[in-house]
Formats: sequence, structure tokens, C-alpha cells
Amino acid sequence: MNPTRANPFDLDGTVAIVTGGSSGIGLATVDLLLRQGAAVGFCGRDAQRLHEAAAGLRKTVPGARLHAATCDVLDPASVREFAAGCQAALGAAAILVNNAGQGCVSTFANTSDEEWQEELRLKFFSVIDPTRAFLPQLEAQSNASIVCVNSLLAAQPEPHMVATSAARAGVKNLVRSLATEFAPKRIRVNGILLGLVESGQWRRRFEAREQRDLDWSAWTAQLAQAKHIQLGRLGLPEEAARAIFFLASPMSSYTTGSHIDVSGGHSHCA
Repeated sequence: MNPTRANPFDLDGTVAIVTGGSSGIGLATVDLLLRQGAAVGFCGRDAQRLHEAAAGLRKTVPGARLHAATCDVLDPASVREFAAGCQAALGAAAILVNNAGQGCVSTFANTSDEEWQEELRLKFFSVIDPTRAFLPQLEAQSNASIVCVNSLLAAQPEPHMVATSAARAGVKNLVRSLATEFAPKRIRVNGILLGLVESGQWRRRFEAREQRDLDWSAWTAQLAQAKHIQLGRLGLPEEAARAIFFLASPMSSYTTGSHIDVSGGHSHCA
């Protein structure tokens, strides 16, 4: 990527990679990158959902250059195979978006050793394994970027999500460390901190709601009020994707080691 290109929105000729790209924020990010001219490789664990996502993208973004493959980001061999496949199909990557992993609801009292290990491994190695696999491609670029999708829990922990909060805080620190180490390689590393964003998980909770008289808008507005979200609603996957795009693209060419808060002003303060 050329940080001085006349139109920093234009990613024509750029290859971008998105992990966890078959749904939600990942899929919205793939869609936005494709619309701005990038060739995009993306992965997921569910082959059927991946196939449906790729078919949908080819319809909505005609002529898009994309490569979709199943991949387990916690399996180094699987990630290396994905990286090689992306390079063969699209060329060397200049953008890597690490986007994988949901939260684990638990307190310190009821989190087992196995759950701690699983959560820490997921949050760290969903960043470490893809970064290792794609690093040679990123190093070959004149300017490259890595964006890690993180949670506001990294800065504002929740006691009922103790393991996830701790792991997210560690990833926030990891981003800062990688930014320092990779700066001489001309690779920028940044992240976003998500609040509550519309997802299949929230839709399922809505379907199981006790107050059946509330529609989606009223239910989410009530949830936003309870969570002290200043904008009064949940975020949209597309809004998170725009923040990711900013950090991934030449629009943020002088930004590294930073995080953008995408939480609608989410605060625990009453």
C-alpha cells in the first residue's frame, strides 16, 4: 500500500485478509474492502456458511477478487495452508484483519483451569497464528497493516466475564508490543475496542426475551439504556467495519499501536 496515494479510500491492487470473515463484523469488513477495490481472502470454520458468504459477496460486488477457505485459526498448519492459498490465488497480503473469538461468561469463582486455558489460547493465538503465517507476505510490502478486533472489556472489564476480560486486556497489550516490533518492518498494528454490536447472539437473546411485547428496536433500546450506552442503541457490524477499514487503509498511515473505541459511548458510570 502507498500511504501517500491520492485516494486513501481506493485499495485497488491491495490484497487484504480477514479471519472469521463469514459472518457479522468479519463479513461486513470483507464486503467493505471488496467495494473499495481490494482483493480479499477470508476464512471461517463452517464450510457451508463460508460458501454462502462467498456466493453473496460475488452477487453484491460483481467482479470481486476473493478467496474463501475453511481454516481453524488455532491450528498453525491450517493457517499456514490458508496463507499459502491466499497468496497463490490473490498475491501477497498487505492487510491482515485478525477477527475471531466470542466471549466466555464466567466469574473467578466458577472458571475452571481448562476454561482459563481455552479462553487465553483462543484470544491470543487467534492473533498469533495468523500474524506468524502472513508476516512474510506483509514484510514484502512497502507499507502494510494489521488490525486486531478486540473488545471494550480490554479496558473496562466485567466481573461476569473475568477470563475474557483478562485475555482481551492481554491482546490490547500485544497490539502495542507488535506495533513497536514491526514498525521498522513498515507494518502498522492497531486494534478496535468493540462494545455491544448487533449479532446472531443478540438476536437469539431477543427471541428468548421475557417481555414479548417489545420489538427489536424497543428491546435493544432498553438494553442500551441498562448498559449506559450513550448513543442509545447497539452498534452495527458495518460501523465496526468502517473503523477497521480506517486502521487498515492508508487513511491511518501515521497511526500504529492505537485502538479505536467503537462502543457508542458505553460506560459503567450511572
